[in-house]
Amino acid sequence: MNLHTRTQPVIEYQGSRSPKTKSREDASDAARLALSIVMPAFNEEDGVGAQIKAIRKVMEDHGIEHEIVVVDDGSEDDTADKAYEAGARVLQHPCNRGYGASLKTGIRAALYETVAIIDADGTYPAEALPAMLDKARTYDMVVGARTGEHVAVPLARRPAKWFLRTLASYVAKYRIPDLNSGLRVMKKSVVDRFDFILPSGFSFTTTITLSLLCNDYLVHYHPIDYHQRVGRSKIRPIDAYHFLLLILRTIVFFNPLRVFLPLGTVLFVTGLAKLIYDIFLDNLSETAVLGLLGGFIIWTIGLLSDQIARIGFGMRSRDS
Repeated sequence: MNLHTRTQPVIEYQGSRSPKTKSREDASDAARLALSIVMPAFNEEDGVGAQIKAIRKVMEDHGIEHEIVVVDDGSEDDTADKAYEAGARVLQHPCNRGYGASLKTGIRAALYETVAIIDADGTYPAEALPAMLDKARTYDMVVGARTGEHVAVPLARRPAKWFLRTLASYVAKYRIPDLNSGLRVMKKSVVDRFDFILPSGFSFTTTITLSLLCNDYLVHYHPIDYHQRVGRSKIRPIDAYHFLLLILRTIVFFNPLRVFLPLGTVLFVTGLAKLIYDIFLDNLSETAVLGLLGGFIIWTIGLLSDQIARIGFGMRSRDS
């Protein structure tokens, strides 16, 4: 599952003056309205400063206690400088470790229990954060669903996104309007619970979505607009294949019967149909036998996987 072990150091960026941050004790006084905003950034010098300023203005206009944590993921440009100049708290990876790794670094370092994630390229609207924060009082995770009136998703990506979203909705038994939105508000303690399975790449958001839905957490989708990005996208066509594998592996981990039952049923029904056909011909074929046995074997594997998943996750939850 591309599990990530933190072996690289994290450096807190230091400019001519130290960033002003609150202690955890001070932060707890305003915890109900406080928000840590984590922004992963890799070579985003063109957009990171403007995004930080937009977020700060929205937070100050609504009187929300907040901090902005930018995780510079080994950028080769002036991303860290631009973020610091805009007033963010900046953490740096010494090399590029991935989108998910940056989010985990920022969330671990966050002062507040309620955490938002947002991209540095200006695609997600900072104006949506106050309403999402208000919903987070009730829900474990609030997702900015890109279903608003103005959504700039490239046409070439839409078929793959629809297929992956439909597959994920089936296996999670929940209609998912946006599978991998990069704008979310969630509880730090909930993210910590699934830290062991969250990958270091772009699949972080997909994994946390499926993890929460498969474990009966409350997830709310808040409609947002999605703007044209500043700079060049880091997503490649091969990432769609990786997302597909991730969906299947995550569901097998949490709810394997949603995968093994239908596969076994297809084999069993195929074998049964061939058996009935063979009876009329008075000639039992290997195809019928293999289909029936294959169905039973896959069902058995699914049941065993389900028991192992429940026992293993239950033990991990108890230990945590």
